Amino acid sequence: MSINRIFPNPTVKKVIFQIKFPNLFYMEDKIGEFQLKIINEYPDSGIIYRKPIVFTDIGPNINIDEIKNMTEPMKKIWQFRSPNNYQLNVLSDSLDITSNYHKTYNNESEGIKFRDTIKTVLDNFIEVTGIPTVTRIGLRYIDECPVPEKNNAKFKEYYNTTFPLARFKLENTSEMAFRAVSKRGNYFLRFAETLKKGKDKYYLELDYDGFAYNIHSDTLLEVTDKLHKIILKEFENSIKDPVYNYMKKKKE
Repeated sequence: MSINRIFPNPTVKKVIFQIKFPNLFYMEDKIGEFQLKIINEYPDSGIIYRKPIVFTDIGPNINIDEIKNMTEPMKKIWQFRSPNNYQLNVLSDSLDITSNYHKTYNNESEGIKFRDTIKTVLDNFIEVTGIPTVTRIGLRYIDECPVPEKNNAKFKEYYNTTFPLARFKLENTSEMAFRAVSKRGNYFLRFAETLKKGKDKYYLELDYDGFAYNIHSDTLLEVTDKLHKIILKEFENSIKDPVYNYMKKKKE
């Protein structure tokens, strides 16, 4: 079964689009112009600072000044929020858009499409910054899928799982995870399947991260479309009819 509609109870919980590029020393001077171009879509803005954490093995002969010198400087993040519950973060070397209330990537029956907001942001960002290529582009979907009964038989009814259930029965397992990175033509997919426990029940997290390297700025949206197709196909390969039926039901 293929996904060609918008479901009232989707399993997707978070969608992230990201581009990375060489550190732009002039970002501070360009961010105001960029903000004006997107202010109608992202009226709520602010600046936050994030300090990277360095983990090190502190031996008996370590010099505390050496640890201080290892600390990286704080990163400045220009953050913008939209009424549609999108969050846009801009750093000197990356840009990302996160949707926590995702309905559709590009379904024509829905007015608000994630692809449209990606296009708006990219068009204005490339115009302002003039970057010719990005070093990495990525599209990531994180789904939280139902596990109605924690046993092999019911789980196999719902999923084409990667778990080694013949060796490790689900009913006897508290944790299980699988991860793979696979090349798909000129693109890559990082896939992770993880059994997780929520507040009162278990669920299956399906994490799809499609990405590519060294992409010309003129083809960013075209590449994003291809990454979305790769992810969609893998999601369709992961789930069975009971999951489709779950997504068709209205939220309680």
